[in-house]
Amino acid sequence: MPIRFGTDGWRAVISDTFTFENLRIISQAIADYILEQDHGNAAEVIVGFDTRFLSDRYAREVARVMAGNGVVAHLTRADAPTPAVSYAVVEKHALAGVMITASHNPPRYNGLKLKASFGGSALPEQARQIEALLERNQLEGRGPNLMDYDQALAQGKIRRFDPAWAYYQHISSLVDLDCISNGELRVVADAMYGSGRGAFRDLLSRTRCELYDIRGEMNPGFGGIHPEPMAHYLQALVAAIQARHADVGLATDGDADRIGAMDASGSFVDSHHIFALLLRYLVEERGWSGSVVRSVSTTQMVDRLAQQYGLPLRETPVGFNYIADYMLCEDVLIGGEESGGLSIKGHIPEGDGILMGMLLLEVMAHAKAPLSELVKDIQRVAGPTCYARRDIPLKRPVAKSEMVKRLADGAPASVAGESVVSIGLLDGVKYGLADGSWLLIRPSGTEPLLRVYAEGRSSSQVDALLAYGGQVAS
Repeated sequence: MPIRFGTDGWRAVISDTFTFENLRIISQAIADYILEQDHGNAAEVIVGFDTRFLSDRYAREVARVMAGNGVVAHLTRADAPTPAVSYAVVEKHALAGVMITASHNPPRYNGLKLKASFGGSALPEQARQIEALLERNQLEGRGPNLMDYDQALAQGKIRRFDPAWAYYQHISSLVDLDCISNGELRVVADAMYGSGRGAFRDLLSRTRCELYDIRGEMNPGFGGIHPEPMAHYLQALVAAIQARHADVGLATDGDADRIGAMDASGSFVDSHHIFALLLRYLVEERGWSGSVVRSVSTTQMVDRLAQQYGLPLRETPVGFNYIADYMLCEDVLIGGEESGGLSIKGHIPEGDGILMGMLLLEVMAHAKAPLSELVKDIQRVAGPTCYARRDIPLKRPVAKSEMVKRLADGAPASVAGESVVSIGLLDGVKYGLADGSWLLIRPSGTEPLLRVYAEGRSSSQVDALLAYGGQVAS
């Protein structure tokens, strides 16, 4: 099976396609790409890993291949959040970063995220070049160059390090810790057994906030759940909030580049509301300006706020690398996607659940109001809106181009009682309706799933949109 990079690197089932052999082959192609940039023996790479099964061993193999090619590999001492590893690429002036993680995917998956020198996901053109080198090596029967781990350590070709403290210092420069401290919030942090464990505790340790950690122990099976901060995976967080009488719960995914939250009553606050709340706060309280970037599957509350503030709005396909493209070439205030990946001006072009969680605490502390009231207020200002996503398992592979053509050619005149006024083909097929609601159908770039997204003015309308989407997509 050919190895292809998806929306954010390569992911596959452990021991099926994600094997040590395949990982070494990919690592060799990455090393070849780095060395072909004429950097020679000066090349340095950051290598990190999450809490998944064998992730630490996989990361060591990546480092061994890098060392075998004369590329110095800075290998994290322990599991680390993806945004911390990405920031280390910039902080250490490395040429690239490799993060062993399958992010929010089920436990049977592992993966490789490739980071460029600017600290964000590799650009599509860079991924294509590495795929071409991978094919070339396979055609030539060229295997990976490997160096013994202990020998590489002794020669300084592999260097173990902790990315946390430089990252924490950077995060502290982007949030107002004094404001957060004055809020004296009671916070439950749910790492969902992922590599964000302990991050909020470390950042809040010198504030007057009271923090309680859950699901922070090592559990490569993630307790039988997907490590994705969605409501139906966060019942443990609901229980902890109620038991601790907490003000807020913050949940990060398997590698902590995504965020979800819960208010004091245990009601889920999705990334759409977090995006809108942070956008309003950064404009109205910090006086920031710049363009607003969102993925095609993200709430139109953001559009309404951007229009209200007179800010340019950019829409991208799904995948934070597309948002990163804008962050690299223009003045972006905030960028984010439906899945919970968000970033702001002054940060690396990378989704960061930890930074977004800290900013949400700042918003709450500054407003001196519970999160539930803030959500009601943003609904009043930029809503009303409801949002939901349904994932449909695929029994057989779906050719995206064929699906898009079929759904575009067969576009209905109306859905759920509203006229279809636009058909978007940016990523999948998106039907825009007359009242501002919409329905998006697209295959996942990381799992054998068809994703159906809908936003409407009521939960009943969203249910009707999802039902229609599931019917026509099957």
